[in-house]
Amino acid sequence: MMYVHDIWVNWFEGEENGYNVCHFHEWRKNDSIELLDQVPVVYVTKELFNYIENDMSDLPKPLLEAVYKRAYLKKQHKRISLEYAFVATDGHQVMVIDTLGYDIPVRKSRVIPRQERLVLDLITHKRPLDFSYKPRRGKKDYHILSLQPEYMMGLTRKERQLKHLLMLMLDQLKQSKRIDELRYWLTEWRPEMYQEIQQMTFEEGFELLINEACDGWSIQHEEMCEKMAKGQPFFERLWEMEQQKKNVLKR
Repeated sequence: MMYVHDIWVNWFEGEENGYNVCHFHEWRKNDSIELLDQVPVVYVTKELFNYIENDMSDLPKPLLEAVYKRAYLKKQHKRISLEYAFVATDGHQVMVIDTLGYDIPVRKSRVIPRQERLVLDLITHKRPLDFSYKPRRGKKDYHILSLQPEYMMGLTRKERQLKHLLMLMLDQLKQSKRIDELRYWLTEWRPEMYQEIQQMTFEEGFELLINEACDGWSIQHEEMCEKMAKGQPFFERLWEMEQQKKNVLKR
């Protein structure tokens, strides 16, 4: 078993999409960053890495058995054993996993660039281990609250968070089925289409709005997000929190 030591981790919990597990340059001052004293390294196939990174399904039993209580967290000069924690790599990417005692990858973290290179150097001239597992049947089911990766590609952490907030509010709009409210927001989005919007059914109007809102991120998206959040305390608070957050300084 290969090991790495003194690994900084920034846990993202319950994330089924790898694009939400932020790379080091997007870590923030208020993130909960921990130091792992020792972590086993598991060299896996590209397919299994993708399964771990972009899913919340059961990990292979042999993998869990191989890493059982081999990782340690360093906290206040104490060494705390972690039941199932490990570094996974496919030879190109690196991710740290902690199951919190379960069989699924509950917590995920990227690593800092220097430690990523260390892991990749460690598995040079080695072959990935072949763990049997049950891959997802068919394509992954993406939806308004779990967008396809291409809709998040190229966005910053702040933009991804605000886009998710916008999708939450659009989902609420969808559930309300209020045609007057939909027409109002659609007119805010596409004022030049005012006459056509008045003739649209709820389904037609929502399809137009969601299709365009999913595409990229712009000043128009941000302004729409801010306007929709106003007057809704929960969403307004999420908006304000995202405006206050800053990236960490590089270590």
